[in-house]
Parts: sequence; structure tokens; C-alpha cells
Amino acid sequence: MNPRKHPRKKNASAMKMLGAQVATFRRAAGYTQRSLGERVVADEETIASIEQGRRPLKADLAETLDELLDTKGALSVGVANMPEIDQFPLWAEQYVDHEREAIALSLYANQVLPGLLQTEAYAREVFRSRIPAFDEDEVETKTAARIERQEILHRKVPPTINYVIWEPVFRLPIGGREVYADQLRHLRTCAELPGLSIQFLLLHRSTHAGLDGPFILLETPDHQHLAYNETQRGSQWVSDPDEVSILARKYAMLRSQALTPEDSMGLLDELLGEQ
Repeated sequence: MNPRKHPRKKNASAMKMLGAQVATFRRAAGYTQRSLGERVVADEETIASIEQGRRPLKADLAETLDELLDTKGALSVGVANMPEIDQFPLWAEQYVDHEREAIALSLYANQVLPGLLQTEAYAREVFRSRIPAFDEDEVETKTAARIERQEILHRKVPPTINYVIWEPVFRLPIGGREVYADQLRHLRTCAELPGLSIQFLLLHRSTHAGLDGPFILLETPDHQHLAYNETQRGSQWVSDPDEVSILARKYAMLRSQALTPEDSMGLLDELLGEQ
């Protein structure tokens, strides 16, 4: 008996992009979803689901659409080269785009070290901690994507970045002693990068401006100020100036409650001396 073949994993981002292409080609050719469905012997809902990225475009239908819509094989090529695993979930892609172009970032972390500061080994263990578990292909894909994002730290003109990190985060030995020690050394190296500062918020404080959870403040090249909240099952962009102002005031208070960058590096040196 042949072993059961696992179905191809869906890639939500690529499915959505390919679906949008189908919709564009359909409209350019003068078809409605219903009339196109009638030509390819598919119901209107199937066409709608493909265009919205909810259903994968199959190779045989892509070939039929290429011929009918005169797309020169574009849809078949898209299906054949569909990556199996998303680098980033759909809800995080917009953040990654803004992060790539940002001129300033401010981030409060109370769960895990910020992605731009993670070593490859630490990032891999973070993804391996996920429940439900990622398979190893997903772990490797997402780890590589996270490390690739760190390119912005090494640009000729990098963004201005400040991190406030709560003490439990940098004391949690994710991945074990060796991974943890290497991650601490990497933090120390990152702290020397131009335009980047790290501040630790200690446990013994009696006041704490970040009790509502982690968040990110971001300034775009055209000086738009945005905020981003990531949760267990999604995320939220904040663009309303009043709401961004509230988070900016929280962040200012967090910085005043945290150790200075110099004292934070002194604490990090102490931790490294204990390894």
C-alpha cells in the first residue's frame, strides 16, 4: 500500500497575489466572474474564491485561463512557481514592508527578543516553540526570512532604532545555555551599531507603563507616524494620530523607567561574565 501523500501546503500570500492577477486579466478581457466561470465550466463562487486567494488555482485551470485570456502563460508559470510556505503571514507583511523603509523604529518587548536582534539559532528556537508546531521546512523558511530582515541594521544610513526590553525577556534561556550565551553576545554587538540603542526595564520597578503589552512605533520616509500591535493570533495597525500619540507617550514613559543604554550594557556585560 502506497504511503499517503501529504497535500501541498497553501501559501496564502502567493495565492492572494495570483488571484489578483486572475481578476485583472479577467476584467481586461471583458469577462465577469459568472461569464468566465461559464466558459471554463466552473461556478461563479469558484472564480471568486480563486481571485480572493481563498482557493488555489490549479494547473489545468491556469492553462485554460492562459489560453482564454491570452495571458502568454503567466498564470501557469505562477502556479508552477508557487512557494509552498509563506515567509510571513499575511497580517505581518505590511509591517515588514514598512520596517524595510522606516527611518525610525521604537519597540517595547515583553515576550521575546525583537526579531532584528535575534541570532539565527535563537530565531530558530523561537519558531520551534510555536504551538501548533511548524514543520522543519517552515521553521527554516521563517528563520531565513527573519535573518534577512536584519539587513536594515547594516545599511550605509540605517534607521534610528531604540528598544526597551523587559528583564524576563533577556533572562529567558531560549534554546539552552549555548544559544542563550551566543544571543547575549550578539545583543552586545548590536548595541554598538550606529543609531541603535537598547534599554532594559528591570523587574524591581514599582511602576510600569507597558502593562498592556508589546508594541512598535514607526516613522516612514514621508514622516508618517504609525504604531503596530502584534497579538497571539494577528496584529493591528494604528494610524490615527490620537492613538499613535497615546502609544508614543507610553513609550516615552517606558524609556524613562528603563535603565539608560549605558547602564543596560553594563548589566549585559555582567550577564556575559556569568556565562
